Amino acid sequence: MAHPTTPTAQGLYNPSNEHDACGVGFIAHIKGEKSHALVQHGLRILDNLTHRGATGYDPLLGDGAGILIQIPDAFLRRECSELGISLPDPGNYGVAMVFLPQDAASRAGVETLIRQFVEAEGQSLLGCTHLPVCTQRKSPSRQNY
Repeated sequence: MAHPTTPTAQGLYNPSNEHDACGVGFIAHIKGEKSHALVQHGLRILDNLTHRGATGYDPLLGDGAGILIQIPDAFLRRECSELGISLPDPGNYGVAMVFLPQDAASRAGVETLIRQFVEAEGQSLLGCTHLPVCTQRKSPSRQNY
């Protein structure tokens, strides 16, 4: 029985980057073009990784498995404008999505820690918003995307 070997370096592939990465998928447009199709492909990859640990130890809890996309500047600029938040030029700000405790006192404590860490890094927190949370268990299938 032949054993697979690592391919030689070619194009964007470098065999020195090979390592175990259970539960990881990657898709990108080689010229950096944005499209909804890429998001759909990313969701399909995530859907296909459920057997590789992308669902966590408890199906009722999230483990952070998801997709990473470019910051949607036009969308954020429009939404932040409605909240009275002025964004710097594209590329000069970041976005974090953080799941905070539901208890108001605990959440306030975590928000304070986040502000402290952001400021300790010499950055400023431009704003935050609370998003609705669905506490109902849903099917892990994303076939409708």
